[in-house]
Amino acid sequence: MSGKNRVKMCDRCSQSAPILFRVKFEKTGNWIFVCRECWAGVSENNPFYVYGGTWKARKK
Repeated sequence: MSGKNRVKMCDRCSQSAPILFRVKFEKTGNWIFVCRECWAGVSENNPFYVYGGTWKARKK
């Protein structure tokens, strides 16, 4: 069984990425998907950061 390629954009920089991270990074923020580059910026030294899982473009 071959995997299916899917496309999703980063909610911060609008670039497509093969792996996105579901996160909250503001006190009253909603869940968003961010790429690896944006993830580093929103997670580092952020007391409101919450990880909610990983989305992958190539699904089994």
